[in-house]
Amino acid sequence: MQERELTLNEIEPIDLLGVNNETLKFIEGKFPELKIISRGRKLMFSGEIEALDRFEEKLGLMILHINKYKRLSEGDIENILLDNGHETVKDGFGDEVLVFGNNGLKVTARTLNQRKLVEASNKDDMVFAVGPAGTGKTYTAVALAVRALKNKEVRKIILTRPAVEAGENLGFLPGDLKEKLDPYLQPLYDALRDMIPAEKLSAFIEQGIIQIAPLAFMRGRTLDHAFVILDEGQNATENQIKMFLTRMGRSAKFIITGDPSQVDLPRSQKSGLVKAVRVLDNIKGISIVPLDENDVIRHKLVKQVIVAFKKD
Repeated sequence: MQERELTLNEIEPIDLLGVNNETLKFIEGKFPELKIISRGRKLMFSGEIEALDRFEEKLGLMILHINKYKRLSEGDIENILLDNGHETVKDGFGDEVLVFGNNGLKVTARTLNQRKLVEASNKDDMVFAVGPAGTGKTYTAVALAVRALKNKEVRKIILTRPAVEAGENLGFLPGDLKEKLDPYLQPLYDALRDMIPAEKLSAFIEQGIIQIAPLAFMRGRTLDHAFVILDEGQNATENQIKMFLTRMGRSAKFIITGDPSQVDLPRSQKSGLVKAVRVLDNIKGISIVPLDENDVIRHKLVKQVIVAFKKD
């Protein structure tokens, strides 16, 4: 049993410890074998040498993270505590702003796997981002598409989802076609509204520079000079996803996102995303980026829900 002490000179203690030591309590829960006490700027901890060494290493990364990003959330701590946690901070993910959005919003890759998604999109023209809800798959993909449009790398953005709940028919919903589709496509609109001023977004949609439509509307088209995102890809059948992937023009960029654990298709139909990831895994020019509960950027309970269902 050893005792060690660290003086927090580089940061304000509250940035590490949280209000009323709430963040410290969270950290303590991750190191139950240690006794950790804070007094002013001093942090004292005692325990076995191996545990103390690991705690000091991770504590150093937390302080580095605060210095770089001026924040330390529970999600940040979770990522730092991973075996590759040093990459999370030292490799500088989150430094690159993908898009300067509305009201001063800076859209960045906030987790290691989101950063891998950005790197994969920079390298390859077809990317699959596969993982559970809340991991930022769609939001990061939309940010990449908006960046490409702003940089004039593409002429248009095309966002699509398979309208599974409406059976691709949509006839029983009230209103005209746009009114029928808008609620289902709302998550895509929400991401765009964060990144593009409302008037400009409306103009882009009216001019066809940004197109949002259900997957069935892609049939017969050649999607060229475009950044194309298929969202909720797990709900595309094998025929639909093959149809979609073969729409790719010479100067297009495709990102397919989905969560294989949340397939809404009838039991008689298989998810095309599952098959596509399997059969396209080793093709040069195609990247498959897995995300997991460590990439969840929603409420902390979302991660616990994902872990609980995975265990069950």
